Amino acid sequence: MLELRHRGGRPGPGGAGAPPPREGEAAGGDHETESTSDKETDIDDRYGDLDSRTDSDIPEIPPSLDRTPEILKKALSGLSSRWKNWWIRGILTLTMISLFFLIIYMGSFMLMLLVLSIQVKCFHEIITIGYRVYRSYDLPWFRTLSWYFLLCVNYFFYGETVADYFATFVQREEQLQFLIRYHRFISFALYLAGFCMFVLSLVKKHYRLQFYMFAWTHVTLLITVTQSHLVIQNLFEGMIWFLVPISSVICNDITAYLFGFFFGRTPLIKLSPKKTWEGFVGGFFSTVVFGFTAAYVLSKYQYFVCPVEYRSDVNSFVTECEPSELFRLQSYSLPPFLKAMLRRETVSLYPFQIHSIALSTFASLIGPFGGFFASGFKRAFKIKDFANTIPGHGGIMDRFDCQYLMATFVHVYITSFIRGPNPSKVLQQLLVLQPEQQLNIYKTLKTHLIEKGILQPTLKRRNIHACVHAAGAHRVMTDTRKYRVGYVHH
Repeated sequence: MLELRHRGGRPGPGGAGAPPPREGEAAGGDHETESTSDKETDIDDRYGDLDSRTDSDIPEIPPSLDRTPEILKKALSGLSSRWKNWWIRGILTLTMISLFFLIIYMGSFMLMLLVLSIQVKCFHEIITIGYRVYRSYDLPWFRTLSWYFLLCVNYFFYGETVADYFATFVQREEQLQFLIRYHRFISFALYLAGFCMFVLSLVKKHYRLQFYMFAWTHVTLLITVTQSHLVIQNLFEGMIWFLVPISSVICNDITAYLFGFFFGRTPLIKLSPKKTWEGFVGGFFSTVVFGFTAAYVLSKYQYFVCPVEYRSDVNSFVTECEPSELFRLQSYSLPPFLKAMLRRETVSLYPFQIHSIALSTFASLIGPFGGFFASGFKRAFKIKDFANTIPGHGGIMDRFDCQYLMATFVHVYITSFIRGPNPSKVLQQLLVLQPEQQLNIYKTLKTHLIEKGILQPTLKRRNIHACVHAAGAHRVMTDTRKYRVGYVHH
């Protein structure tokens, strides 16, 4: 296997590491040494053969360093590696769950910052793998361009969010009004600038490698930025749409691991040899029960069920509303076999609990395929974990590989089966219009409501209608009297 080193070039012509000459070339290649600088030649030598590599030629990435705290290492030194890893994963899992509860208590804005932080870290982990695999550290401008594209895409998506949910705040700031009005044009212009910089950075004989990394960057953006934007969109629908799906994935991950650890015997899929059917089935039933119970508990509180809205008068996010029908107890008739078993005719449930079954089912049956996809990705590039950020767990992406798939499903589910027109969002859009446009909409809506009988005409209008009606009746009576008088006289 051709071993490409990060620094120092490769052996000279005729050395053990030198690749065979390509068809139609001389043994020394066609580097045009007379017109090419030494630096360009060195880069050409290192990257010129990457285009012809196969999967077996991909260099193995050195294993990540163990970041387990020393206090844990000493406390668990007497255990086998299997149980040591079990305890490390368990302790770190409880620590992360505790921090997650603390962030939930701090409010929706902190949850948004958490999602943004996770997105940036996941992007960093995936893009770093690309740098290591393709040995692209020395490609001109590419690390800078990768992060520039991340900023551009975030600017576009989060600018759309600001325009949708912070319209009342934007109205008070003239600079923000300009940015929001031309937001998409500015976003497109920023992306075009990065695109042009990429084209200008192309280096002779390394075009394919540079396009590899260009595609790698854009797929990474699709996985991380787009999905994290959907997570925040779900959060604005109500914190319960954020918490139940995410906690269902976490529950499935934990319970599937526990069932597989203690009872696993039958391998589930070759991509993940440690995954078992026992863990998969046990995780499914545990997740459905957990999601159903969590939905019942959270549906009782406005803090979790009300849409997250920005109030300009208090300059903060608020979660106060009259709960919708989804979060009000309803009576449901039980099927015959359950009636005999429970000795009850009906049961009181929140409608959201029924939706939670669909969310939990997806989290436990389809969600793990996000993890299988990540396992295949890691196997393709000969790595154990995306990073070593969390001891016993790997990188942040190792823990959130299923969450991104879940976020897309929840967003599609809400738009397909739950959400109708959002009055507050419509109102915010109306407030951005010009005064004459707002007045026209007001008159049109008022006329429509009067015609449907929902709104009664104003007193002034009723008096006008009454006067017109009375004047018409008087004219008819006068004309009739004149006709009669004329007839008698005749």
